[in-house]
Amino acid sequence: MLDRLETELKLRGFSDMTVRTYVKQNKLFLDHIKKNPEDVTEEDIRGYLASQMSEHKSAIRTISLKKAALKFFYDELLKKGIVNLKTPKTPKDIPDVLTKDEVKALIDNAGSKKTKLIIQFLYSTGLRVSELVGLKKNNLNLKEGEGWVRAGKGNKDRFFKIPDSLKGDLELFIKELETEYLFAGKNGHISTRNIQKILQSAGQRAGINKRSNPHQLRHAYATHLLNSGVDIRLIQELLGHSSLSTTQLYTHVSKEQLKKIKSPLDSL
Repeated sequence: MLDRLETELKLRGFSDMTVRTYVKQNKLFLDHIKKNPEDVTEEDIRGYLASQMSEHKSAIRTISLKKAALKFFYDELLKKGIVNLKTPKTPKDIPDVLTKDEVKALIDNAGSKKTKLIIQFLYSTGLRVSELVGLKKNNLNLKEGEGWVRAGKGNKDRFFKIPDSLKGDLELFIKELETEYLFAGKNGHISTRNIQKILQSAGQRAGINKRSNPHQLRHAYATHLLNSGVDIRLIQELLGHSSLSTTQLYTHVSKEQLKKIKSPLDSL
């Protein structure tokens, strides 16, 4: 049944990370409940999630993830309609955004030409790490300074802009490539875990106390664009957000925009 779950997730276009996570969470549940999926009841689901919250002190985000994984399996795939409980809302944390100086320090402490290019690419395009690892060299048009994410989140294609300052390095890098993927790895393309390690190592060498990970660079990309006056709806398109409310999280961290507001007292 877990193989069937994995197949269905892949057919629906979920990312590799989501597929692994959903399968893992459902396996943990079945190991705990010791029942066949067909025999699982609503009370089994409720009891399991309640125990995770009280006994294991799982974070709200973890509970939400477990619920989503179980709901897909039992309600979407098996049509049982048993995952109906309400769980606490996931808190919307304001991200601790990297400054431009900190991003520069990450780039300067990358360690190699390839890792430097990975950090620059993430920051300059705002791509999700799952989108970057699947990027192929034929997805780029360096002459026009543009690229395309193919079948990204929600199975949608999305345009992104390649900065002029990166074109030369990318052109030289691509000339030496022997694979179709822009950033190659053992399994064809580099893994998301490998990229996470690259960012962690660069952050440690740079002496940055904030979290250094691919999503932090995405946060920085959006916030720095907003600070420079780019319209939030354009940023929404660049990030590939289906809802503007998701993008509006960045308005809470854009202090530069607030600083530009003049008090009405100044115009008296």
